[in-house]
Amino acid sequence: MSFSEDEVRRYARHIILPGIGGDGQRRLKEARVLVIGAGGLGSPAAMYLAAAGVGTIGLVDFDQVELSNLQRQLLHDTDDVGRPKVESAGDRLNDLNPNVNVIPHRVLLSSENAFEVLEPYDVVVDGTDNFPVRYLVNDACQMLGKPLVYGSIYQWEGQASVFLPGQETPCYRCLFPEPPPPGTVPSCAEGGVFGVLPGIIGSIQAVEAIKLVLDVGETLAGSLVLYDAMRNEFTSVKLRWDPDCPVCGKHPTVTELIDYEAFCGLAPGQAPPEAERTPSAGA
Repeated sequence: MSFSEDEVRRYARHIILPGIGGDGQRRLKEARVLVIGAGGLGSPAAMYLAAAGVGTIGLVDFDQVELSNLQRQLLHDTDDVGRPKVESAGDRLNDLNPNVNVIPHRVLLSSENAFEVLEPYDVVVDGTDNFPVRYLVNDACQMLGKPLVYGSIYQWEGQASVFLPGQETPCYRCLFPEPPPPGTVPSCAEGGVFGVLPGIIGSIQAVEAIKLVLDVGETLAGSLVLYDAMRNEFTSVKLRWDPDCPVCGKHPTVTELIDYEAFCGLAPGQAPPEAERTPSAGA
């Protein structure tokens, strides 16, 4: 796959960079990365992936842009209020880099469509904001053999990790075997969220996704990075693979996608609270 003259100029700083070079930039151009959620985390992740030259970026989001989103969701402008997020996000990414193929998925991700949506992509970036979809995406990535770049935020704190498919490296279920009881974790509408925070965590997710595509450096697989914006402090926690994990353990008991709303204690048809949130971190 060759580069146009415009692409050579655009990616010049990557092409001369040890660890990327022309071959690495070509791998980025050939890569397909899915970003689930075009909100606070998805904004910086998708924008940096597009700027880096990832050739195909899928965007999954069913929501429309609201005025309250604009405090942190930089994929969208004031004029975009009321538009589907995947549309305004696609326009922003193509304005940033017209060489990128942006594929919108304006769907509610579910057990019925997750395999179909995720299967064409090399790496999945989880920018979701509710527990049922987090467990769904984790399980689908394990079953499809896809690396998953995880991130979440709450008020002034955020976290990020990489979950690789297969045994010996922990997945999201190893970290959080059970979801918190419904209603115990406040939504961002109830508890607030520092607007800059998703920019930091989402940027870390973009770093990890690009490293996975390039197969360079050490990823966050097996580690959880915690960020406290109040103290401007990063902490890295080692994670342990759970051999009894129902998805990635030695004897998996969850071998197909399940009813994740029921798993998280939600009534049938009950939507999870609208929030960017995470349970307390642990190792």
